[in-house]
Amino acid sequence: MDRAIVIPIQGLDDLIGILKTQGYQVWGARECDGALGLGPIATASDLPRGRIESAEAGTVRLVDGPRDAVFDHTLPMQGLKRIVYPAQERLYSTGPDMAVEEEPVEAPPLAVIGIRSCDLAALDTLATVFEGGPFVDTRFSQRREALLLVAVNCMRPAATCFCASMDTGPRADRGFDLALDELIEADRHVIIVTAGSARGREILDQLSGEPANKADLKAARDGSRACAEAQHRRMTDGVEGLLKRNYDHPHWAAVAERCLSCANCTMVCPTCFCGTVEDRSSLDGAEAERWRRWDSCFTLDFSYLHGGSVRTETASRYRQWMTHKLAHWHDQFGTSGCVGCGRCIGWCPVGIDITAEAAALAASDESQGTSGTTAHD
Repeated sequence: MDRAIVIPIQGLDDLIGILKTQGYQVWGARECDGALGLGPIATASDLPRGRIESAEAGTVRLVDGPRDAVFDHTLPMQGLKRIVYPAQERLYSTGPDMAVEEEPVEAPPLAVIGIRSCDLAALDTLATVFEGGPFVDTRFSQRREALLLVAVNCMRPAATCFCASMDTGPRADRGFDLALDELIEADRHVIIVTAGSARGREILDQLSGEPANKADLKAARDGSRACAEAQHRRMTDGVEGLLKRNYDHPHWAAVAERCLSCANCTMVCPTCFCGTVEDRSSLDGAEAERWRRWDSCFTLDFSYLHGGSVRTETASRYRQWMTHKLAHWHDQFGTSGCVGCGRCIGWCPVGIDITAEAAALAASDESQGTSGTTAHD
């Protein structure tokens, strides 16, 4: 295990200061309009201390928590995806001379404090998509390499979390430079800082603290274990095979009666990567630009081919999203496309719960046997 030290809660400002002196911009969770977002922080006082999410299907709000913890909140509305894969970016441009210029990548050194294990897993999942094939997205790679990740191990879940059933949390075991455990006891409020990379060890060496003892490390592990046990949502076992057996199940129509096809779930999902490329030109035609922006399989035009869209009904679009995420992602990338963060549940305007939909399909599948069709739409 990498070396771990214990620092007082005030030591978070020392950590932020060290990161800044090494040339990093520092980001963390920021409260905005009653919710959490990721953005620049100057000191630890910018973090939402004492605040937690009140989250359920269709609602996410920040409220005062029961204790004065810095990291009892869990997830900002979007994770690292928008940093490494911006919602829109210009790829190329050309002027009157018709010379094509590639847009340089802006990837300043960026340290993000407070990343949870599910979002670390999501970043690995995106890397499999953008870097795992024969054609590597170098724009993604440059931004990813510029990141320094300071994880926080969760001590409490939001009501929408189900990372424990997806084996992605609530404790980070890889993918971070530093990991933090916040311990609040009767006579002290401290942070255990653990290094997870060579860069992390260099920073740890500059922090003033005492070596973490066995009792501290056990308290941290016990806190994460209790967090996992407190999650009341979970993904159905065997969901990959379940979905592949039920392409034509009538439950998809029942979901479609509620789904707005608004694409909120794909926008907040930390692993959804669908995008489109569009060309924009000036009115006189003298200048042109090529842009990439996020898209969603919930939009009607996403499956447009010559002659019309393939998936014209909401039921087929919801089925495509859920089945790709939980089943065919395994076929393409060797892993699930879901990390159990629960954002899609909380940010769905009508409160559709992916775990509940999987459970409903499983209950019907069990009562009717496993004779569902496997024809693709």
